Amino acid sequence: MWIIASDMGNVAYNMFPILNCHCPCSILCSGGENMGIRDSLQPIISKKEQEIADLEQRIRDARIYLQAVQDSMKALPRDVMDSDKPRELRPGTAVAKARDLIRNAGRPLHITDILKGLGKPIDKKNKLSLSGSLAGYVREGQVFNRPAPNTFGLVELGVNGSRAELPEDFGKM
Repeated sequence: MWIIASDMGNVAYNMFPILNCHCPCSILCSGGENMGIRDSLQPIISKKEQEIADLEQRIRDARIYLQAVQDSMKALPRDVMDSDKPRELRPGTAVAKARDLIRNAGRPLHITDILKGLGKPIDKKNKLSLSGSLAGYVREGQVFNRPAPNTFGLVELGVNGSRAELPEDFGKM
């Protein structure tokens, strides 16, 4: 015997308190006729389970993608803008002049080329002194980078002398 909930009114709440729910089915049953309802609810349940599985997969994919982007960011040198306090180079110092040489060249320069540009003798003492000073900035990820041994570039120019830019479709799934 099928009983429609809207016909029962408040009787359903008093007689069948367990059936007081907000399920997608507005038909209540009594007796042994519940197999038809079970059969009609099973596709709804299966469809909703599939939707949940699809959403869970999308969340897993998004988490994997986010982790990959975060790992990529960790591999990059810190930008001057990212640091707490950007370092200014004192004008007239060998480090400031080296920065200007590299910027004018538009590409990383070997330490001997930098010393030639500064007009300093190319000897072990000058190489160690200037490369040590530049290496301090490299370690902090500020101003200079080191794309090859004894070769210094500028963070603002990227690794190979051209500004690093992300592809147009980067970040889209």
